Amino acid sequence: MRALGVDFGERRIGLALSDPDGRLALPLRVLERTSDERAVAAIAAIARDYEVELLVVGEPRRIAGAPESETFRRARAFADKLAAATGLPLVRVDEAFTSAAAAERLREAGLDARRARGRLDAVAAQILLQEALDRRAREPGDRS
Repeated sequence: MRALGVDFGERRIGLALSDPDGRLALPLRVLERTSDERAVAAIAAIARDYEVELLVVGEPRRIAGAPESETFRRARAFADKLAAATGLPLVRVDEAFTSAAAAERLREAGLDARRARGRLDAVAAQILLQEALDRRAREPGDRS
């Protein structure tokens, strides 16, 4: 099952794609976000082109009992629009620390994360997608 990872941001949206078996996530690209409508249409087209069967969208988690942040509400609303537009099942993943982990990976590869913002967002999407793929592989009843 091919999955598409989405790291939502107000300016940029990082995308990652799994292999056809849904085991390995790879950074795909970064979209410059001008509006939800354009971003949803672009991502829906990518999902069709790659025959994606599952969406994995990162969202900032909130601390239990704390009110929802505007960032949380925006990410959740975007994920809902994307799921509705594609008709694909949606998995939400906590995106806490994915940008920091992506920056560390880029530094380890010898790249300056500040100068590689586009790559940073795609690597963050890769991290959250891989987390979801790994979790699915550990689920009871997985026969793959």
